[in-house]
Amino acid sequence: MTELLGAAPSHAIKNFRIAAGEEEGEFHGFVFQDSDVAKWIEAAAYTLQERPDQQLEETCDDVIELIGRAQQPDGYLNTYYTVKEPGKRWTNLRDNHELYVGGHFIEAAVAYYEATGKRNLLEIMCRFADYVDSIFGLKQNQLRGYDGHQEIELALLKLYRVTHEERYLRLAQFFIDIRGEQPHFFDIEAKKRGEEPHRWFHNSYSYSQSHAPVREQKTAAGHAVRAVYMYTAMADLASILDDESLKKTCKTLWNNVVQKQMYVTAGIGSAEFGESFSFNYDLPNDLAYTETCASIGLVFWAKKMMELEANGEYADVVERAIYNGTISGIQLDGTKFFYVNPLEVWPEQANHRHDYKHVKPERQPWFGCACCPPNIARLIASIGSYVYSVKDHIGFVNLYIGSETTLGVRGNKSPY
Repeated sequence: MTELLGAAPSHAIKNFRIAAGEEEGEFHGFVFQDSDVAKWIEAAAYTLQERPDQQLEETCDDVIELIGRAQQPDGYLNTYYTVKEPGKRWTNLRDNHELYVGGHFIEAAVAYYEATGKRNLLEIMCRFADYVDSIFGLKQNQLRGYDGHQEIELALLKLYRVTHEERYLRLAQFFIDIRGEQPHFFDIEAKKRGEEPHRWFHNSYSYSQSHAPVREQKTAAGHAVRAVYMYTAMADLASILDDESLKKTCKTLWNNVVQKQMYVTAGIGSAEFGESFSFNYDLPNDLAYTETCASIGLVFWAKKMMELEANGEYADVVERAIYNGTISGIQLDGTKFFYVNPLEVWPEQANHRHDYKHVKPERQPWFGCACCPPNIARLIASIGSYVYSVKDHIGFVNLYIGSETTLGVRGNKSPY
């Protein structure tokens, strides 16, 4: 791996070496720094599926072996808590992204297994999922809680589809159904930490979409990426379980987002405060936040809505987001990125007005919080999975993209 000119080192791989006991040093980066590695592996997996590359595969295998060495004997995997705060696992799920990080590694494991047939990372993450299943649930002495940043939910459903392990499906269902339950889990865990509960976002837990049970939510609210990751999992779960109430909620939220809170570019999350949805029709061009990751998450959700219901409106949003709201986040040569994607930029405003501090007139070489670059990489690398689909023994062409594929319909495989 080479360092990017002008970008601060991530230290994400070094964190794993320290956690594995192979280097000395301190944890560096955000609490979710590990997720950058996971998304890189996932992007590499999709690339290998399209274009075999022995050197890239060997690099991935080396990183996966390192991840395995950093995994704890009980299956736990998170370098922040292994290196920086050992003994404090699961004490601040509201803020510290433990299950979010694990979810990204599960997604990477599924993608790498499907691309290469290699089970090493898949088995690592099955051990992690088994461990999580022992910690969270409705049994006595289990945590009746969930992560502040959704991701584990959609990842567990991917793991279930590959392994057919029913426990992973039920665990995903637990995390979705328990969200927003009263008394509020984040209040309970804050008191366990000796803190007063803190609802900084409009004095509500809507920031993490835990202000109400998911089936009672009618309007998209809070952090846009968290929201669409959760909606993706909800749509997938509704499809697997044929859950009519969850289907209805997904459709209600979809209509609110695409009809009242989405830009013409398929950008979502207009407010810088909380990187969030604000209110219906509040879509300023110049102050738009519209994080790259949010449009990427919208693509994930739209794909699951297509699987839930064969309707061209979902494919239309996928197309709009892919060509506008997502790839605006990366320069053509792949070396610079937008985290924020406003529709109007006046450089003098960005330089002199504090309320425009998030607006960058030029793409940046990297970010301290580098969630968007590897996210756009995994979307672009997986673009082929959005072109076609099959539902109820019918093959669908969803995107106008030059391509070839073979679809299995009614037990027969046909070229397209």
